[in-house]
Parts: sequence; structure tokens; C-alpha cells
Amino acid sequence: MKIFRIDLKKGFAKVMPESLDDLWHLYNIILERDEVHARTTRQVKPDDQYARPTKAKRVPVNLGVQVEKMYWDRVLNRLRVNGIVCDAPESLSIKGSRHTIDITVNKPVTIIKKRWLKHELDRLKRASKITAAPLTIISLDDEEYCVAVLRQYGIETKMGERTKLPGKFEAEKREKAKQLFFKGALKSLREAWAPLNSPIVVIGPGFMKDDFVDYVKREAGDVAASIVAVKGVNSAGLSGIQESLRSGILTNVLQNLRVADEMNAMEDLLARLGKGKQDVTYGLGEVERAATYGAVEKLLVADSTLRETTDEKRRALEKIMKNVEDARGDIMVISTEHEAGTKLLSLGGIAALLRFPLSPT
Repeated sequence: MKIFRIDLKKGFAKVMPESLDDLWHLYNIILERDEVHARTTRQVKPDDQYARPTKAKRVPVNLGVQVEKMYWDRVLNRLRVNGIVCDAPESLSIKGSRHTIDITVNKPVTIIKKRWLKHELDRLKRASKITAAPLTIISLDDEEYCVAVLRQYGIETKMGERTKLPGKFEAEKREKAKQLFFKGALKSLREAWAPLNSPIVVIGPGFMKDDFVDYVKREAGDVAASIVAVKGVNSAGLSGIQESLRSGILTNVLQNLRVADEMNAMEDLLARLGKGKQDVTYGLGEVERAATYGAVEKLLVADSTLRETTDEKRRALEKIMKNVEDARGDIMVISTEHEAGTKLLSLGGIAALLRFPLSPT
């Protein structure tokens, strides 16, 4: 994320997303009633009453909209911000009308808020310092493989296949089938890796992962050169990838990926709950009470809970976040694109790790 300027007195930040992960960060920073200003296009009709009738034409223009809805278009890799035009050239006479601004990679955008929360600014600044590429990961055993890209916001599953290799007593058939299985897995791995030229991690139970790495070294030296780690997990496929994130075996490789921090925070919370500790709480009412007492050390909020809620609940969430920040607590917005966010939603979409236990109400 390139940051051009942040002016808290005027309430704006001018930035430029430089990756899909940056779009995800903006998706969680821009909220309803914020303003978004950017270069866009607008259909206009000649307003000269004496001019010959012509079709409306689309012209480039700088516009600002007050946000009402936002949609993350993953097919075309853009954020679509819809709202009421609040800033436009007077000659167009379009203030108060509706418009959609597309936020794309390498396109500057200005965000105006009545109040910037600390966690929003921290998220922008952290995104501006991240230079590491996403991580490509393949998880396999002798029954399936799954190829995924780990981004800041979670797991982007690319391809996978299930198979059933002949038994060990049919050694020749098994070896032939295994080579065909590896060929398909390598093809899928290359298709996911090539556009990013990212580091690759191979995981899985048993020796299948090691045999696959040997195959890649023989058949595709360029792909093999990007393999940075080979790790053992108890299962293959998508569940193996989720296990690797939960267990922390990829900590060194994932040190620049936000998803790892979110998984660790959620695992800490669940571990405390599992032990029956009183230094953790969840649910809007209980977290609100903890924030009022200044007890919240780290607040966890699901991204969808923050974006897709009623005005009343949003005001309650904003009050909780302000109380946490005033008490110098940390706030982490958890992506529902991966397992940690799903687990947090099952707890009501909001939870907190506490500095000290609170007595039950």
C-alpha cells in the first residue's frame, strides 16, 4: 500500500493499493458513511438545449461519494463503492445522485472519515510496510492434493484433485499412477505459482510430500527453486493447510502474513476458553462491559460483523472500539475468509482477551 498523505485534522488519507491484499485492507477500512474520492468515469449528456440530440458519453472525472454499499469483485479484482455523490464539478450538476467508484490496484484513492480509529491507521501503515509476496502452498498425500495461495486476508483455494492409487502390493501400477498424480499436481502448482513467482511450501502427512518434492526437482527446476519449506501435518488437502496455520509450523515462513496473526490470536482465545479461564469473554454485551472497565487487552471483531450490521449495533461497536483504544488495548479485525473468522462468528462475531479476570454478571 502506497501512502501519499494522512491528515487527521482534515480526516483524510490518500493511498494507492498495490496488490489484492491492499484491496482487502481497504475493504475493511472503508465503512458506511465514509467518503471515497477518486478518478472515475461518468455518463453525461450535452445540456445545450440548442445542440443536436446525441447519446450520453462517458467522460473521466474526479468524484467523491458518501459510501452506502461496497462489494469486493474478486473476478475483476476491484472494490465497487456505491453511494451518493458528495463532491463533483459544478458543471456536471450531479451532486446528490448515485454513483459507483471502482477501486483497483495502482489507482489512487482518498478516504475521508469523521474519525479515524487507531486500528484503521495501524492497518494502513502495516500494509504500507509489507513487501513479501503471497505464499503458494500445496498439501498432499496419496489420496488428494490441494493448491492454495495464502494472502493477507486468508486462503485462496486454487485447485485440487482426489485420487485412489493402487495398493502397495501392486508396486508397478502404483508407481505409474503416482507419477500421473504428481504430474497433475505439478501442473496445478505451476499455474498458481507462475503469476506470483511466490515462495512455495509443500506439506502433508507421511513421505508423499517428500516424493513429490523429488519429482518437482527432476521435472521443473524453476518451480523447485521456489520451494522454501517442506513440513509434516496430520492431514492433506484444505484441512492440512488450515492445520498448518493453526499449529504454527509455518511461523517463520508466514511472518509477514496477517492471516497468521489472526489465527494465532483466535487460537489463544479458544485455548483460554477451553481451560475455563476468566480472562476472556465474547458476545457484544459481555465485551462491552469489559471495555467499560478498561479490561480489554485485545479486541477481536469479525470483518463481516463490522460491515454488515445495523446502525444501532455499529454505534455500539464503535463505542467499544473507542473505549479499547482509549485504554491502550489492541484491536484486530479478523477476516471471515479463513477458519479463524468462521470460529469468531460462532461466538457472536466479537470477543476479547482480557488484562484481568472479570466476575460473572
